[in-house]
Amino acid sequence: MFYNVVIKHKMVMTLRATDILKAIQKLNPAEKHRLQEYLIGALTASSSTGTVLQEISERKNKEGYRCPNCESEHIVRFGKYSTIVDGEEVKKQRYRCKACSMTFTDLTNTALYRTRHLNRWLKFIECMIEGYSLRKSAELIGNVTHVTLFYWRHKLLTSLKQMEISNFQGIVEMDETYFLHSEKGQRKIKDRKPRKRGGSAKKRGISNEQVCVLVARDRDKVTFSQTLGMGRLTKEQLDRAIGNKLSNENVLCTDAWRAFKTYASEKGMPIYQFKSDGKVRTKGLYHIQNVNNYHRRLKGWIQRFNGVATKYLNNYLAWFQVLEGIHHQRNEVTMNDMMIKGNLIPSVETYDTLRLSKFTV
Repeated sequence: MFYNVVIKHKMVMTLRATDILKAIQKLNPAEKHRLQEYLIGALTASSSTGTVLQEISERKNKEGYRCPNCESEHIVRFGKYSTIVDGEEVKKQRYRCKACSMTFTDLTNTALYRTRHLNRWLKFIECMIEGYSLRKSAELIGNVTHVTLFYWRHKLLTSLKQMEISNFQGIVEMDETYFLHSEKGQRKIKDRKPRKRGGSAKKRGISNEQVCVLVARDRDKVTFSQTLGMGRLTKEQLDRAIGNKLSNENVLCTDAWRAFKTYASEKGMPIYQFKSDGKVRTKGLYHIQNVNNYHRRLKGWIQRFNGVATKYLNNYLAWFQVLEGIHHQRNEVTMNDMMIKGNLIPSVETYDTLRLSKFTV
């Protein structure tokens, strides 16, 4: 079949593009899947850690070198250090600030800083896009423990969650959803017994055991998702989280919770509200079906983790938001883009700061 022809380079070269497209259309679903896996693998194999590191360096320093400590521009070269890139030992430049005497590299204050296995990061990014568990990722990557990958994951996500979104345009759908507060990973939990695989709340309905997550999304799919606090949403939380992204030119579509109506009234914004009974789901162009579908996909995706520690929940929200932006596609472009963007935003997180962090409202 065509799949067998593709993997033979000489035979592929003899086919015209139109012949290839016609042959693809004749494949059955299983053959198309095998072809897709082959092409993705071939593209991914061409990804180079060295190329990505060069891109990070150029984009970070496009306006000149600055000291990450004091922002001084008086920078000089200060020797080199050795690291492993694409399986080979290479020398990378170190710099020194003449103002504060701090030494730094292109990777200082990034997720990659002090990483001993730079050449394994692209494979790690691939596993993140696929949503593999830490243990499965460790098996696929090799020579890296699942504990190390846990910290890699959260160092990268800490940067990604800082990415700014543009202001909302036109109709904005907004709704809150709730996750059970979790202290997963804590050795000593006060006031209650430990739960298994997420567990369930003691009280029915929305209570202070629940973490409120606001999701707002316009029709251009500009998306905001973030934890706001425990229990029901308030208009103060709403304004603090997203007020600078909205204007009175926006039209809000929300559920029937009164905080949304109060907020819209104070800001002079038109609002359409829909009750949870589902009797009236649309009013012309206005509805909250997009944001509700986002909730459904988010909760379905997050179930694979068997409960997420609340202090890390914003990281997982940012992770899912990135995956939605690339349509969960794993290829050279999406892998490189995720790695580059995650290392352009300054991050000073270390293993200790991540481990000792706490959820605050």
